[in-house]
Amino acid sequence: MSRNSRHVVPNPTGGWDALNPSNGKRTNLPTQADAERYAKRDIGGDGGGEVVIHRPDGTIRDSDTVAP
Repeated sequence: MSRNSRHVVPNPTGGWDALNPSNGKRTNLPTQADAERYAKRDIGGDGGGEVVIHRPDGTIRDSDTVAP
């Protein structure tokens, strides 16, 4: 079983995306903090899981486990 996750990644055209890797859906937001808040709300409503936050260069900066 794959783990439920969201990734906060830089968008090449500007801003930051909250990415759901299971379906490829990207929600673009102006700041990393906005994308992180969105990802945490989204995954919390989807049964909980891991939010992985990336740096502008794409490397992983942090991760957070979110309860349902």
